Amino acid sequence: MTLDVIGAGFGRTGTNSLKLALEQLGFGPCHHMFEVRDNPRLVPYWAAAARGQMPDWDELFDGYRSTVDWPSAAFWRELADHYPDAPVILSVRPPEAWFKSVMATIYPSMRDRAGRTPNDRARGDMAWELIVQQTFSGRMDDAAHAMAVFEAHNTEVQRTIAPDRLLTFDVAEGWAPLCRHLGVTVPETPFPRTNSTEQFRSRRVPKDN
Repeated sequence: MTLDVIGAGFGRTGTNSLKLALEQLGFGPCHHMFEVRDNPRLVPYWAAAARGQMPDWDELFDGYRSTVDWPSAAFWRELADHYPDAPVILSVRPPEAWFKSVMATIYPSMRDRAGRTPNDRARGDMAWELIVQQTFSGRMDDAAHAMAVFEAHNTEVQRTIAPDRLLTFDVAEGWAPLCRHLGVTVPETPFPRTNSTEQFRSRRVPKDN
């Protein structure tokens, strides 16, 4: 099985809603950071990738038909090259809203990772290194810097991926542009809306006893 859809958008751009939408459209299972959280076999692959040791992508994504969110979004170039027939979706949102959401959810979750279960600590360490240190040069909490990185990333994806292969997508747009890009019928059910800041913060992170 190869990836049929590649998500290039950063986390907190509606990626979990996009994951659920892709699965509803038949492009599932969809890989997401939640999959890394729930499937311990994935952590060593991504930890190695964060160290610059590229994994066997087919082995890592065995059983998945699509991927969105971090950590895979950090490797959108490699994945776009490895799966040249897969359409690419760049999920976006206004930079200020994105930064506010990051600071209320994933940034403190990555920062405050001590005392968690071994698997979740390993995942947190990987995410901190790959996202905070490498992607944002250790300055993810610097609003101006983080938003500049966010916008530069989006621009680079749009510059690199051929227009007929790329969809720049705000989940607020709903089904129509996504289904048109993927060549599938628009469902009659509402577009999924999930993993809001409130929902994220209500989750309990497993701790060591």
